[in-house]
Amino acid sequence: MLSKVQSYGLMGLLGYPLLVETDISGGIPAYETVGLPDATVKESKERVRAAIKNSGFKFPTSRITVNLAPADIKKEGAVYDLPIAVSILMASGQLGSRLPDEIVMFGELALDGQVRPVNGVLPMIIDAFSKGYKCFAVPAQNAAEAAYIEGATILPLETLRQFAEYIRGNVHIQPMETLYFEQCDLRYSTDFSEIKGQQSAKRAAEVAIAGGHNILLCGTPGSGKTMLARAIPSILPELTFEEALEITKIHSLTGATRAQSNGMIMERPFRSPHHGASSVSLVGGGSKALPGEISLAHMGVLFLDEFPEFQRDVLEALRQPLEDGYITISRSAATATYPASFMLVAAMNPCPCGNHGSRMKQCTCTSSQIHRYAHKLSGPLLDRIDIHIEMTEVGYAEITDRGKAESSADVRARVNAARQIQRERFSGSGIFCNAKMNSDQIRRYCTPTGESEKLIKQAYLQLKLSARAYQRVLKVARTIADLEGESEILPQHYAEALQYRSVSLLMGD
Repeated sequence: MLSKVQSYGLMGLLGYPLLVETDISGGIPAYETVGLPDATVKESKERVRAAIKNSGFKFPTSRITVNLAPADIKKEGAVYDLPIAVSILMASGQLGSRLPDEIVMFGELALDGQVRPVNGVLPMIIDAFSKGYKCFAVPAQNAAEAAYIEGATILPLETLRQFAEYIRGNVHIQPMETLYFEQCDLRYSTDFSEIKGQQSAKRAAEVAIAGGHNILLCGTPGSGKTMLARAIPSILPELTFEEALEITKIHSLTGATRAQSNGMIMERPFRSPHHGASSVSLVGGGSKALPGEISLAHMGVLFLDEFPEFQRDVLEALRQPLEDGYITISRSAATATYPASFMLVAAMNPCPCGNHGSRMKQCTCTSSQIHRYAHKLSGPLLDRIDIHIEMTEVGYAEITDRGKAESSADVRARVNAARQIQRERFSGSGIFCNAKMNSDQIRRYCTPTGESEKLIKQAYLQLKLSARAYQRVLKVARTIADLEGESEILPQHYAEALQYRSVSLLMGD
């Protein structure tokens, strides 16, 4: 007897319909899975066999052939345990020959028949829903993240037996109610009011966040680089539903959404990999072409402390995603494209000993050591960082000042207002902030005129800016104007943007 059950698969973030076909025939008892299964899928026969028996059903003692179609795509993971088990029960006549509705199902099975959560549920359901599928049977622990898809019927499953009785009509499974995105109060470990002094650096961070610009903090040890970076999540703009959904899709692939009580990632990511991280861990890859840190930081921040200490090939791998906003990973077994529209925050010392430019300590490095250290970072990589800011030690008067500094809530209010201006400006264009403007949008919204044009021309010649650096100055100036609530970019906005291209410490001058 033949049965067919609908499931779904993933290649990166893109899904495809997957049909589980099971044929049970006479002959010597055997169990064979075909359709390019990996080791985990092949092992499913033992999980499925035990789950069926321990759920009160009879496992067929016949020749069983399970086909996962399409047969030319490699199938990975335990996501197909549930549809395989249901297909075997149907083919053996224990559940009837048809499902009550065209249900798309996936889930891992425990040996006792419990339905365990799997990764990638949200991107699978989003893709399947867009292709016309409406009803989904998913593990109960994955149901919350799937319930944000308005119009989809989500059946949360606890056990194989429960689902079997539902198919028979003996049990009612209450579909999940549609969940709606709501902002929640978030707590942060570091507030801007805790950072003493460093007003110019805090201003630069505000500008960077408001426009989504990359920023490099260069300064002596103890000047507050890491503390400032750690405070950045507290001023990140609030998430929209579209942004939260995009972030959650990526994190669903890693299983991170299971830790969220409401199934949705409610704050912008802040990823901080160690400087010993490999290129694969940063950009993604491996045999399964999984997303790396740059994709997990999508719509958020990637913080790289001790920037020059990362391996050269790791840093150079950032160049393409910094420019394009996505990363394509090609492996022999899989090819996947992931979004990587992140904001880079990098921190570094000005020299090996860290004291070059210090007001308090003597630098012990030679000029060649400083030059060699600074040139661990390539020119093309530095060119992709919009804002360069120098930091030095905080003075005694500043560190003992008991005056009340501006809080993160105050800064965040300005950032949110600037981002709202940008959302309205770029409505329908697919981008959310100034840093992602293309050449046409730069010409439309950032072209300098009059005194501003003279200022930019002079700086372009004196600073020897590249075409890319020139465009990034214009984008930063647009953001500064947005923070000031100005529709037109004024000369002082361009002047401030040009100050952020200072690289004297980086060059060892």
